[in-house]
Amino acid sequence: MSRLLISAAHKSSGKTTVSIGLCAAFRGRGIKVQPFKKGPDYIDPMWLSVASGRPCRNLDFFMMGQDEIVAEFQRHSAGADVSLIEGNKGLYDGLNLDGSNSNAALARLLQAPVVLVIDARGMTRGIAPLILGYQAFDRNINIAGVILNNLGGARHESKLRAVIEHYTDVPVIGAVHHDKRLEIVERHLGLMPSNEAEAAMRRVNEIGELVGAQVDLDKLLAIAASAPLLPVLAHRSAEAPRSVPLPKVRIGWAKDKAFGFYYADDLDAMRAAGAELVPLDTLHDPHLPEVDGLFIGGGFPELFMSELEANAPLREEIGRAIENGMPVYAECGGLMYLSRTLTWKGEKRNMVGVIPGDVVMHEKPVGRGYIRLTETGESPWPTYDPAGAGFMAHGWPESSLGGTAGASTAAEVRGHEFHYSSLDNLDTSGLKYAYEVKRGHGIDGRHDGIVYKNLLASYAHLRSLGAYNWAARFVAFVRSKAQGAEQPVDGGMRRHDRAP
Repeated sequence: MSRLLISAAHKSSGKTTVSIGLCAAFRGRGIKVQPFKKGPDYIDPMWLSVASGRPCRNLDFFMMGQDEIVAEFQRHSAGADVSLIEGNKGLYDGLNLDGSNSNAALARLLQAPVVLVIDARGMTRGIAPLILGYQAFDRNINIAGVILNNLGGARHESKLRAVIEHYTDVPVIGAVHHDKRLEIVERHLGLMPSNEAEAAMRRVNEIGELVGAQVDLDKLLAIAASAPLLPVLAHRSAEAPRSVPLPKVRIGWAKDKAFGFYYADDLDAMRAAGAELVPLDTLHDPHLPEVDGLFIGGGFPELFMSELEANAPLREEIGRAIENGMPVYAECGGLMYLSRTLTWKGEKRNMVGVIPGDVVMHEKPVGRGYIRLTETGESPWPTYDPAGAGFMAHGWPESSLGGTAGASTAAEVRGHEFHYSSLDNLDTSGLKYAYEVKRGHGIDGRHDGIVYKNLLASYAHLRSLGAYNWAARFVAFVRSKAQGAEQPVDGGMRRHDRAP
């Protein structure tokens, strides 16, 4: 199983652009590359998916046990010629002082050789102690090569190569010169998502050509092939097939420029639970398709709020469907869309209006980072996944954000949030919440997950994993309502009962 981890000395070194370029260059040579991204992220995986032609998968110490990380890595690497893992931040950066959730820890767990991307602007002889220090800090990490980035020209490259060859034993795998064509437009939430770029494939191919011409791809493949064999681990995935197929349900899936933040694993888990995902364009589709439920993920609704407001027929139809009891799950951007109004840069636009509050965008993040929630019992979804993959004994990694191995309980929900908006003027009379916030911000620092009829809308981004398979719970709930099964929550309807 050929594999390598692309990391950096520090964030903003260009490792994402280099990783995208490598995936595109490999794909251009007919090499099947499976991308992975460390940590919680939607945007980088979008670009990596476009570049590789395969869904990028996230590996996250906070939300996954170590055995689960290894097993999921093995499962998704099957059939690929090489697996490329893009790290986050610097090689040794992480939440914990002991580095147990760092990029280096992931490289050690997966026994993956590391290729370090170094932003070498303004550097000459000083690059040697930087590389030597990274080697010496943890001798168990195999720094198998470096890719120099943002070089000033051929003379600069020649000096750096001479210094590195003289003082270190780390090979230079590539030297990428500064080029404006390699820049991806940045926005307030990281890199511009690829589903928003009409010419995403053209941009990716251009990056692939530029990076591929300046990196020794054969050497890189040899480094990846040097990784030792991993022990095969059996792990029950959230998307594991059932012995007895369940009746299919149709779930609308907001998939457009405004909403594109979805984990591939979550979508797979919904399909495995018996959902047919029906794409919905909230900007242009005037009506809901014939569906039993609706899933609206995160994204950039503020950038398209005039178009969202202009599509009044769909907004009104979604509002009626929720009032009539349609099961709906909305995360972050989806919550914003379902509120009364959305205000950004002094401009206010009407949204769906089901959530009794007004969303206001701010210059700085309101909620950012990993979150820990506990369920209140008010969620419209069943508290137990009948497939047996909902709440399970689960060993969290050691020193996991103040916890210890095995300390997670069935009541704890782990996820992440990253929102610049707040929900203001919220009418809290009779309002129910699905979660209490133990770490993070959520709606108001204490609660998250607004529950209204069969709607659950939160700022939390969840992942459907072994410890908390929300996808199976949601699909089971949608199915029960479509079939008219009794649940402890009132309301619900079949597709043909939906308001016209």
